[in-house]
Amino acid sequence: MQTFGARFAIACSFQKEGMSILDMAWRIDRQVRVFTLDTGRLPVETQRMMELVRQRYGIEIEVVRPDETEVAEMVAAHGRDLFHDRVELRCLCCSVRKVRPLERKLREVDAWAAGLRREQSTDRAATLKLELRNGVLKINPIADWTSAQLEDYILRYDVPVHPLYARGFASIGCEPCTRALLPGESGRDGRWWWEKETSKECGIHITSAGAVLRGNPSAAIQGASLCTRQPAAVPANSRRETRDSAG
Repeated sequence: MQTFGARFAIACSFQKEGMSILDMAWRIDRQVRVFTLDTGRLPVETQRMMELVRQRYGIEIEVVRPDETEVAEMVAAHGRDLFHDRVELRCLCCSVRKVRPLERKLREVDAWAAGLRREQSTDRAATLKLELRNGVLKINPIADWTSAQLEDYILRYDVPVHPLYARGFASIGCEPCTRALLPGESGRDGRWWWEKETSKECGIHITSAGAVLRGNPSAAIQGASLCTRQPAAVPANSRRETRDSAG
């Protein structure tokens, strides 16, 4: 943080990982920048966590929202709950509501931190602590932490915990796309649970061969697995190349 100053920020969705990083950074610098992606579909419990963080840490959270025009075009073309129809449309929704807003926000920083841990899923097992993408340094400071280490830090420093964990959630995202775990499930199984044999990612952390295909809200989406490990071919007018970014 000394190196980058105000050009460093923490991405936080108020889950245990992000809250622990926020707490650590705040103990070093009370002026640390924190931003969150408000997709417009977050559960009310997440909104309450934002307010709790403001009160507990005195941090003015930078709220990043999707482009209203892009959202309106997407909803007009595919409906508000398009994510249930097929994976490609779910990824389009993630792109419009999360990926593209994050990319715009990252233009303001030289370095940022995210709460990925290798233990969270097989998709994240190879997560590096430092990644340089297009001149922006992404820091995953607790990539090698176990769940036990995470819980130990939270207990030791009395870090606020999102209330949905107490209701059986293990990963918390948008309200219609996240549920509590069922018996035998673990990790990110509560995300997009109606999808089978797909990567449980929205596209802000995972790349395929060094690049991620993003949905274009103004174009028809035909057979494009926009946020899975192996994207299918996308028509030329639907292809968008963007830099890699970081849930």
